[in-house]
Amino acid sequence: MQNRWKILITDYVWASIEPERQVLAEIGAELIAAETGDAAELQKLAPTMDGLLTCWNPVREPVIAAAKKCQVIARYGIGLDNIDVEAATERGIIVTNVPAYCIDEVSDHSMGLLLACARKIPRFDHAVKNGVWDQNIGPEMNRIRGKTLGIVGFGRIGQAIIPKAKAFGLIINVCSPRTAPECIQQHGAQKVSFQELLSTSDFITIHAPLTSETRYMFSYAEFRAMKPTAYLINTARGGIVDTPALTTALRNAEIAGAGLDVLETEPPEENEELLTLENAIVTPHAAFVSKDAILELEVTAARCVAQVLTGQLPESVVNPSVLEQPNLRANF
Repeated sequence: MQNRWKILITDYVWASIEPERQVLAEIGAELIAAETGDAAELQKLAPTMDGLLTCWNPVREPVIAAAKKCQVIARYGIGLDNIDVEAATERGIIVTNVPAYCIDEVSDHSMGLLLACARKIPRFDHAVKNGVWDQNIGPEMNRIRGKTLGIVGFGRIGQAIIPKAKAFGLIINVCSPRTAPECIQQHGAQKVSFQELLSTSDFITIHAPLTSETRYMFSYAEFRAMKPTAYLINTARGGIVDTPALTTALRNAEIAGAGLDVLETEPPEENEELLTLENAIVTPHAAFVSKDAILELEVTAARCVAQVLTGQLPESVVNPSVLEQPNLRANF
């Protein structure tokens, strides 16, 4: 089949893009992977592309403006903070994401970080491997059962962690301003204000998107409002947490610890003080990773592109207003 369309992959973090290639080959689309994925390269390649697939690399207004033929920008993942959705919408470009993948993986990872913090697992492991056999290193441990878990955000992942946390005997509170209390109660949790969540939680886990409202949602004042025995878990976006404020709070024992899968700067700078603190556990934005989740991600994102190009409504449109615009580039 002769190639009818060109699709640009700005970046990816898995071994092969063969699943995407197979999905798009079925409609006669050629897949092109960027070499560096930087803005200059993307702007150079964009004019001939009918669609973009992007993971982490920024797809901002200059790239979108250069993509004169582009009908769809598909995000490998849930969050959209690396895409200028407004600029895409203005130009009649559909933006899609994959909202229903890695729910089990991220909620499992969040619980893993919670348990690692509460039970001092990395600290014990490091000590034993360095010849120290001592159950009393670090802060005193407390029983998990009966403690309170505060969940920030109530999307699919925030909901998925509830039964896992309840299995450990945790009491669940949720801060989600746009969610009705009855909906949260149906999941076995209670709706609380952000201030109440800060002051009452023994563990706080973040499952909110990064937006102008949530950026630096956790900063100096918030850490001072938390219990000194509380732990912060973040598997959402690094920009929700003010890194210098968190570093100060951990260094001064204003909170007990943190389990982080995401950072403001990824990978972190070599001199990042946060990485030197024993009460901070950091993993490399790996919460979403499993063989099953990655395959699902690749196939679903590519299928969204194929659907748009062949005149079908994709599975997930994050800017639905574009569908009513006279400058919509897709042909439905």
